Amino acid sequence: MKLYTTLQIGAHHIHHCEDYLVTAPLGTEKTLCAVMDGCSMGKDSYLVATLTGKILRKVAKEIAFREFAEKRTTILPDLLKTILRQLFHELKQLKNTLQLERNELLTTLVIAVIDAKEKAGEFMCIGDGVIDINGNLYEFDQDNKPDYLGYHLQEDFEHWFSVQQQRLSEKGIINFSLCTDGIFTFSRFDNNIYEPSGNIIAWLLTDDTYNENEHMLSQKVTEVKMNWGLVPTDDLAIVRGYLGD
Repeated sequence: MKLYTTLQIGAHHIHHCEDYLVTAPLGTEKTLCAVMDGCSMGKDSYLVATLTGKILRKVAKEIAFREFAEKRTTILPDLLKTILRQLFHELKQLKNTLQLERNELLTTLVIAVIDAKEKAGEFMCIGDGVIDINGNLYEFDQDNKPDYLGYHLQEDFEHWFSVQQQRLSEKGIINFSLCTDGIFTFSRFDNNIYEPSGNIIAWLLTDDTYNENEHMLSQKVTEVKMNWGLVPTDDLAIVRGYLGD
């Protein structure tokens, strides 16, 4: 599986990029991918977005080691649940250790567990976000009131997990993308004359131009700016995977 990523600070953000992304192997054939978007109205939201990514990477390493040592594999739905349970637990520990307030724990999460061999994946969006699978776009929009994971750390995980509706279980995956909602914020940044703009979402999430370049997505964002005169005003994180035909 080929993976491509890009992380862009929005034109309206000065000090920090509040988005973050992570990809991490879960063994030989499976991979964890995620993008996070810290709440602009929260406090130091770049921190919880980044910490969430670091925790997910740590959890992925632990799972990969355990499955190798025990010579066993876990089916994708159970694997996603295990990852989120551990994330839930460790965020709660961090909250207590660092005495973090509720408004310091607000980040969205779009997460996927992909089996490259089986071309299958489990996807979940917590809060706002975008998932594209084989050109089928799923936009999760909670009307600027995302139901952040940080709102629920005091709850029972099993109950919280059981009521999550923003989930997808897919097979026959060739191309997939996870994206924060910054992809909808591309706007003009000057008054110069540029080419007529194309479909930014298709260009970034499904078009395979430059797919031989590991920096494909960053190159595409640069071309959007240079050729169409558009930049994201909000932060943008994209993880894209190509599993082949």
